[in-house]
Amino acid sequence: MNFKSIQRIALLAILCAIYTDGLAQHAGWHLKDKQVDDYWGISLDKAYSFLKSTGRKPQQVIVGVIDSGIDTAHVDLKNVLWVNPKDLTRNGEDEDKNGYKDDVHGWNFISNRDGGSVTKDSYELARFYWTYKTRFETLSLDKVKRKDRQKFVEWQRAQKEINRLSNTESAKSTRERFDVFVKGDSIISKAIGKDIFTVADLALYKEEDTRTSGFVGLFASYGNKEGQSGLTNRAFLEGMGAFFGIEKATMGTKPPVEYRKMVLDDKYDDIKDKYYGSGILLTNAKSAEHGTHVAGIIAAERNNEIGIDGVADQVRILAVRAIPDGDEHDKDVALAIRYAVDRGAKVINMSFGKAFSPDKKWVDEAVKYAQKKGVLLVHAAGNDAKNVDEIPVYPTAYLLSGKKITNWITVGASGDPKLGNLAAHFSNYGKNKVDVFAPGVQIYSTFPGVNPYASLDGTSMAAPIVSGIAALLLSYYPELTAVQVKHIIEKSVRIPDAPVFIPGQKESVSLHQLCRTGGIVNAFDAVQLAEKIVKQGK
Repeated sequence: MNFKSIQRIALLAILCAIYTDGLAQHAGWHLKDKQVDDYWGISLDKAYSFLKSTGRKPQQVIVGVIDSGIDTAHVDLKNVLWVNPKDLTRNGEDEDKNGYKDDVHGWNFISNRDGGSVTKDSYELARFYWTYKTRFETLSLDKVKRKDRQKFVEWQRAQKEINRLSNTESAKSTRERFDVFVKGDSIISKAIGKDIFTVADLALYKEEDTRTSGFVGLFASYGNKEGQSGLTNRAFLEGMGAFFGIEKATMGTKPPVEYRKMVLDDKYDDIKDKYYGSGILLTNAKSAEHGTHVAGIIAAERNNEIGIDGVADQVRILAVRAIPDGDEHDKDVALAIRYAVDRGAKVINMSFGKAFSPDKKWVDEAVKYAQKKGVLLVHAAGNDAKNVDEIPVYPTAYLLSGKKITNWITVGASGDPKLGNLAAHFSNYGKNKVDVFAPGVQIYSTFPGVNPYASLDGTSMAAPIVSGIAALLLSYYPELTAVQVKHIIEKSVRIPDAPVFIPGQKESVSLHQLCRTGGIVNAFDAVQLAEKIVKQGK
């Protein structure tokens, strides 16, 4: 999912982060310097000044952004998008013969050519549990075939989590409260003879049943707001369900809705069935918020006197849409990685994750393919204030075999004392499995819709800062390998002297206890180290 543990306070709880004031006084703090500006930013101006002094000429670098889609018309992004040189027009032809028709700026793996799109999806936990429930629920480990034992153990973990989530008092209360709205909707629908109705249709209903009062009152309240006259009962219930968290509360009581299957017609069990989707990257402004924000952090056009500046100045963003609001599917992620690699990406940003990965073998193979091709993968650690050394967030740098790949960086979110804790209160962490921290609080970047910029929080914002630094290094030092770039970013972190609070706790520790390097990424120190390494290599 687009990490969303920190949700928007609205009917539809989407994305990974809390909205903050787009004109916040700290806008752009993540690019600033501790000594000059007194912010724990990445010292980007110093980095560019140093690069200028070297006389080096930057080369263009393609960065793949696997996410929720991008507003390709955004004024600060339209000039930094990757353009397929052999498929420049949307004419329905596969001019470059790669199997993906009209992939002008990238590909959307969760849409169809008729305009349908997967914008919402269920939790992988629920999908995995219900898929294997009949097969596994009566078995013990000694009764399971050897080839299925790893999946069985994972299913048992899913069962335990489902039971925990379903049996809490909060979950029971949520189901009861939401059921009031469902019953109210059903009574009104039957009374007025309409399955789908608007607030205006309530005039047809002569309220006689007290069970409908809550539904009528709140539905009318929202439906009578300016611009909401077309709000239907279905949309209202969906919004209320998201607000209450009904999907999580009912995971153990009924199978999840198969949103993906409603839109896509591929054979999901066949990883070789890969030519599905469309070249339409923006399905609607709401679903593209996350991906647009991420892309801007990496590469919003610099020095154009518009909006913001991204981290890297010679980047072309290759947009790959594979992430809905909800948990992504392993097949889509695996094919998205392969697509980005084959299109020439040298860095791939992955600001998403989930608790279970039933088809991890496909993702592992794609990750190994990226490693073989020398592509750096940058992954957000997640926003649950959890220790990922103990509780994994997929995808991970560790293959099913237990082997760790070498072309992967996992990123936690840092803040600044002016904004709260130096380690963001929501960030996942791990002394062994999180590599670095990077700014991820009140990050101001591009946004689709009427207001083209906004501030968001999340490790989803921290990862693209690292992707931007990686792209900057590869642009000015193209001889570097993905492994060298990872090494440089990790070795050039700035390590705070003072202890930081463990996210979600009151105990303070050294940042070394929260990530491998014990530090926060810094572009200035990274380019200096890159210069030294390249010169030594000569």
